[in-house]
Amino acid sequence: MIIKINMQSEVPIYLQLRNEIVKGIGRGEFEPGESLPTVRQMATDLGINTMTVSKAYQLLKTEGFLETDRRKGTTICYPTSSAPQDNRFDEKLADELELLSAEAKFHGMTLTDFLELCQRSFNEMEVTAK
Repeated sequence: MIIKINMQSEVPIYLQLRNEIVKGIGRGEFEPGESLPTVRQMATDLGINTMTVSKAYQLLKTEGFLETDRRKGTTICYPTSSAPQDNRFDEKLADELELLSAEAKFHGMTLTDFLELCQRSFNEMEVTAK
């Protein structure tokens, strides 16, 4: 997977890294159990500080996307489909969708166009790159 970081963006680098990894998981570019590069290696590859990578990895671990094992390193883990729905995730998603909806409406996007864009984005997550 190619991780794109925009050094000129107002979005903090650790969040850009987090978002790129989440998108890669959603697209199937990472498989459960697959190892990510070490913090040092990822930092070197991207030309960023190791603390920035560490912060992104820690956030992803907290959110349940990654796990760390001393033997295997940092690996991808998917939530089990049998897990009960997490209300915190629902609330977070609703907040983010509300903000995106407001921005779309501000910029003159119709509901139909917004929903079509959401559908295309969601469908991209079913594409497997491997």
